[in-house]
Amino acid sequence: MPKARETAVYTHGHHESVLRSHTWRTAANSAAYLLGSLKPHMRILDIGCGPGTITADLAALVPDGRVTGVDHAAGILDRARATAAERGLDNVDFAVADVHALDYPDDTFCVVHAHQVLQHVGDPVQALREMRRVTKPGGLVAVRDSDYAAMTWFPESPGMDDWLDLYRRVARANGGEPDAGRRLKSWALRAGFTGEDITATSATWTYATADERAWWSGLWADRTVASAYAERATESGEATVGRLEAISAAWREWGRQEDGWFAVLHGEILCRKAA
Repeated sequence: MPKARETAVYTHGHHESVLRSHTWRTAANSAAYLLGSLKPHMRILDIGCGPGTITADLAALVPDGRVTGVDHAAGILDRARATAAERGLDNVDFAVADVHALDYPDDTFCVVHAHQVLQHVGDPVQALREMRRVTKPGGLVAVRDSDYAAMTWFPESPGMDDWLDLYRRVARANGGEPDAGRRLKSWALRAGFTGEDITATSATWTYATADERAWWSGLWADRTVASAYAERATESGEATVGRLEAISAAWREWGRQEDGWFAVLHGEILCRKAA
């Protein structure tokens, strides 16, 4: 088995403001590019499952198969198990894992899926090699990551410009790559997939209604001052508490704008392992 590489520090942590976003995610709004390839019998590995909302959706879509959700943070798995139990799913299980060195034999899963994971790991190419290794011949590796530099919004806001600059610097200081979306195909090629193996697409989340703006701005305003990201920004010397409070206020101000609009770009890859 390949030697594990040190995993990057997860920038966001699992503060309530982070889980507010993670628990909103579904297979429909976060893995639509994969769903047409699923069959009822498939065995799926969901890497970085977090609170398990996408994992549970995948399990419901493969009623004759099984889904294993794994996460590097053991503490979040109780929440994931509760999510599955609330939905009455008996074809799903959860475990702690490091994507750099997965504790599964070669050729185990029909699909290996990771949503918003590779931007946070220490070695995304090694992670993809491991995902490929545990995928059955003819099976799929499915990865989706946002791209922070491509996020855009209106109206203009110097405070939110400051947020984007600070977030990217903190994420990179933690060992991650916040602009992962644009790099997924390149990483997959370096991991051993050929160009013919890879289908690369993109998709967006858009927040434009009053309720969407309030939700998106509120969770980022809170995350900026109260989450693990805030702690890492101040402990590293990248930001002061006052700077974070100003950025948080800018988020709330943007959320109050009637013409406010925010788009998150995601890169996606669907990689077939050669038979």
